[in-house]
Amino acid sequence: MCIFCKIISGDIPSKKVYEDEDVLAILDISQATLGHTLVLPKKHYDNLLTIDNGVYLKVMEKAKMLAEKIVPNLGAKGANILNNCNEVAGQSVMHFHVHILPRYDKEELKIEFKDHSKDYNLDDILNKIKQ
Repeated sequence: MCIFCKIISGDIPSKKVYEDEDVLAILDISQATLGHTLVLPKKHYDNLLTIDNGVYLKVMEKAKMLAEKIVPNLGAKGANILNNCNEVAGQSVMHFHVHILPRYDKEELKIEFKDHSKDYNLDDILNKIKQ
């Protein structure tokens, strides 16, 4: 049983931000930024590639609803809403979840996108995706 499943079952305590029959949202124990919240389905799915579409939509609907409260209530200037899919992408708990990361300052958290346009042929990539 994964750590999120243990939190959902009540075996591990958490700070619940929101709960309904399908979705649980908790404060992340690491608090990468003030108010860092995790939104997860109560049913276990490993990641974005395996989650049921209906459950995914419920999780994302609640993530949006919570972000709409978290940002103004905590005085944030914005938020990153993100999901890491598989270990190579930074997923450390193999239970689908969405991070709500309130942002107060551009420098508090680094999520960087580097320009690799000279390294890749976009036509080749497009053809592979469409196969």
